Amino acid sequence: MTTTTLSLRLQSSCPSSTTKANPKTQTQNPSSYDLKIALIGFGNYGQFLAKTLISQGHTVLAHSRSDHSLAAKSLGVSFFLDPHDLCERHPDVILLCTSIISTEEVLKSFPLQRLKRNTLFVDVLSVKEFAKNLLLDVLPNDFDIICSHPMFGPQSAKHGWDGLYFVYENVRIGNEENRASRCKTFLEIFEREGCKMVEMSCQEHDKYAAESQFLTHTVGRVLEMLKLESTPINTKGYESLLDLVENTSGDSFDLYYGLFMYNRNVLEMLDRLDLAFEDLRKQLFGRLHEVVRKQLFGNAESRKVLQENYNKGHLNGAAALSSRSESVRALPETYEYEAGNSSCSDDSSKLKIAIVGFGNFGQFLAKTFVQQGHTVLAYSRANYSDVAQKLGVSYFSNADDLCEQHPEVIVLCTSILSTEKIIKSLPFQRLKRSTLFVDVLSVKEFPRNLFLQHLPPHFDILCTHPMFGPESGKNGWNQLAFVFDKVRIGSEGSRVSRCNKFLDIFAREGCRMVEMSCAEHDWHAAGSQFITHTMGRVLEKLGLESTPINTKGYETLLNLVENTAGDSFDLYYGLFMYNVNAMEQLERLDLAFESLKDQLFGRLHGVLRKQLFGSSENPQELSEEPSAAKFSQNSAALVSSSSETLNAENN
Repeated sequence: MTTTTLSLRLQSSCPSSTTKANPKTQTQNPSSYDLKIALIGFGNYGQFLAKTLISQGHTVLAHSRSDHSLAAKSLGVSFFLDPHDLCERHPDVILLCTSIISTEEVLKSFPLQRLKRNTLFVDVLSVKEFAKNLLLDVLPNDFDIICSHPMFGPQSAKHGWDGLYFVYENVRIGNEENRASRCKTFLEIFEREGCKMVEMSCQEHDKYAAESQFLTHTVGRVLEMLKLESTPINTKGYESLLDLVENTSGDSFDLYYGLFMYNRNVLEMLDRLDLAFEDLRKQLFGRLHEVVRKQLFGNAESRKVLQENYNKGHLNGAAALSSRSESVRALPETYEYEAGNSSCSDDSSKLKIAIVGFGNFGQFLAKTFVQQGHTVLAYSRANYSDVAQKLGVSYFSNADDLCEQHPEVIVLCTSILSTEKIIKSLPFQRLKRSTLFVDVLSVKEFPRNLFLQHLPPHFDILCTHPMFGPESGKNGWNQLAFVFDKVRIGSEGSRVSRCNKFLDIFAREGCRMVEMSCAEHDWHAAGSQFITHTMGRVLEKLGLESTPINTKGYETLLNLVENTAGDSFDLYYGLFMYNVNAMEQLERLDLAFESLKDQLFGRLHGVLRKQLFGSSENPQELSEEPSAAKFSQNSAALVSSSSETLNAENN
């Protein structure tokens, strides 16, 4: 979206500019005058604002239903338990720092008659149309109104407000010069701290916030229910999701419910998110259905293969859920691979490596192999001879010709979906009997089983997953994870040495070498990789765009979409189809989203029921936050029932 902040500026009675030079780089002149500002609601956020108001020399008063007199005293704020006493001090500005849900009750109970008639009221709620309509409805006509949203808080602004958004609309400002000046002086508080000042209508704010705020909080809460944890093989995308969960989990459910209840745009956003997730599920299961149907209605041999694959757990479904066994969890902990003497560069350390599949990733690996002095051969179904020549790679259009060169290592850089077909087509008889086979797929149990099933027993097998690619590894591989499992390596010294030489290629580039079983890799990857790609593809279907008021969390989601959109659906489908843990993660994600919707609509129903029938017989029902235990029970029931279904089918 190319809409600039300037184009969103609305005409108002208070002169102000939405595109301003950063005052941090200029001489900061004092305000035209200091204000007497009364904070109504002196919890964490009220105290957070008070510190800056005091530091700029303004007189600050405060009132709250809870006694925060000690905190106020430490900040240099005058605290009043009785709002009448506060109002009789005739503050210039009333700054409402209440929660969304309590604002109406607080405002209607406030002794407005004790204030000066032209007092300026300012709110800082995360929803704006609701606040604007409430202030216009409750306040007398001679009171001024600014609706504002500082898009930061104690956590995100702990190092200052510089560069953070402050959105506002001058809803009603009197024509007198002193009232216009007071409005300007109040806004300068935030401008002087370096905030990006964005003047925008309340309606427009809520339209953008439905994406940038509500969507971010929704994704964060759904992922929080999954209880995601850091893994030994985190991707950058997964790290960003973990950060998102951490940032949103600190906010109360009341805040999230307020965003849902008081922004009329969010219900549409929730429906769109629901439809996007359902559409992605249909894509996955539709393609899975085509594969199964093709196998079922093929020849008898195909049906036999299908049954074998089903029994081995290669097809996702109930079998995928049952295969999440305790044996996977009990696998040994990962440990870092220690490279040999990385400074060794004699000819004895060089390998003859054949890359099968010379697309983007094969070429990406070849560059480093050649740079380290290894002899590199390549074969692919498409003709990459020109690219190979530029890289110093010997290219073969015939697999027999390549194998007759007797490479020491065969590196399969094929797609997940084509790997089985490629392996079955290779002329193994033309290779040396002890050749080392290596794969670099994003799933590991699938190629491991393929290798063990189709390769002659005298071939060595190393299953690997470089957790990076041409984009994430364009500036080097230092500290990027390289996961490997020595599935079958002969005991002879030459074969052990050859395996270590190959691993040294990545260790010498600075990779974080993680030795891990294929089963454990797929267990972690179902959370870190598959969940990341799933969320990225769901969000991509929403057609998200940057807004003039992006939050940091929303920027994370936009980056996630950008990073995953570049990968083909074949890759994503491969992660689903060939990782036996992926189905369970998809179902848990679905359960989490449904549980969150149940919480929102359940609470909404409670509020409506209370309005229709008076006090609830059980008041706790109306304010009860959704139980994480309920989601956990449903998730456990999913695994249990799926296992029972599988057992019944097998019997």
